Order: sequence, then structure tokens, then C-alpha cells
Amino acid sequence: MKKRFLIIVEGEADKKFIRDYYHHLFNESIPANSIIHTGDLSDDDTGGIEKLSREVNIQQMRNNTDQGGVNLVIFDADEDFESRRAQLLSIKKETGVDFELFLLPNNKDAGALEDLLENIINPNNQPVMDCWSTYEGELGKVRIPTKEPPTLTIPAKKTKIYAYLETLLDKSKSQKKLIKEKERKYENSAHWNLDSEYLVPLKELLVQVR
Repeated sequence: MKKRFLIIVEGEADKKFIRDYYHHLFNESIPANSIIHTGDLSDDDTGGIEKLSREVNIQQMRNNTDQGGVNLVIFDADEDFESRRAQLLSIKKETGVDFELFLLPNNKDAGALEDLLENIINPNNQPVMDCWSTYEGELGKVRIPTKEPPTLTIPAKKTKIYAYLETLLDKSKSQKKLIKEKERKYENSAHWNLDSEYLVPLKELLVQVR
């Protein structure tokens, strides 16, 4: 018998990736009510760590535990892995709710979903990322006298992933749609390598609920 489980993530982008990766691993879809982001239950378009402790999310995890289920919280580590881990574990302690914690990108380093994605691109497409790195390096050298400060802002990691896909997809409306976080096809092996060694820690977590 398969285990009952509930996966809570920060937002729609994370939910889409976990759905696709789960399907790739097990050749079946995650049940619709088994993965949510922290804003789902309150009809909020956005999620986030501050919303995990909302009573609606805590109660959902308690209900799942009462029914013999396993709770998995998969969040971004962001700039400080240890600080983010401590913050989330304090929620666990304060509320008494039980969950297993995994911090993206790999449960040991600082970063986020976008860092994970950069590490699982199809190796054939590495020149795209190399060009982007050169682009960032050149931007870092530019000074605009009328700007305060005169240095330029380097585009966010999300922009890098958007640009990566945009270079690989054509200009049709249907293809442009696939750049969006909710529409991406992570099982498209021309773009992503879901068998990458980088994903082993996440795979080991998901296997636990099988």
C-alpha cells in the first residue's frame, strides 16, 4: 500500500517542478490534494515561508498526520541554508506539527529552485548558460554616471531560466507559453535532465512516500 502524503512548497513554480519530477520518477501523477503551496488553502496567489505557519496550513498537516500520512515541506534555502533551516524547524517546534524538511536546491547549500534548475539543464545546452555568464560579467563592468549607484543591477536568477528557455523555443505563441513557470515541461529531455545526479537527494526524499 502506498503511503499517504502531503507536500507543501512555497509557490506555483515549485509545485510544477515537483509534479513533473514525481511523474518522471514514478510514471504517475501526484494526487491533486497531495501537493499544495502555502497560499493555496487561503486563495492567495503567492506562497512563502511566512505563510507556512498559518493555521490553515498547520491544520492540513495535522489532519494528514492523524490519517497516518507523511508531511514533506520543500522550501528554498535562499541566502543562508542554516538560518532558513532553523527558521522552519522553529515553526515545527512551536506548532507541534510533524514534517520532514528539504531545502532547495540540494538540502545542503544556499540557493533556490532556480539553482537546482541551472544544475539539471541538458548538457548540450551549456553554451547558453556560458553566454549568460559572460553577459553578467560584462554588465558588472558597466558604470552609468547618471545612475546612483553607477553599477548595474544583475538580472535575477529567474530571468536567467526564462532566457535559457526562450533561446531554445521558437517565437510561436504556443512555444512562448512554455517559458512560464506554470507551463514548463520539465520532462522535456531536450531542455532538462531529470536523471541528473544533482537530483539524488530530492529523489531519496520522494521515494520515502512510496
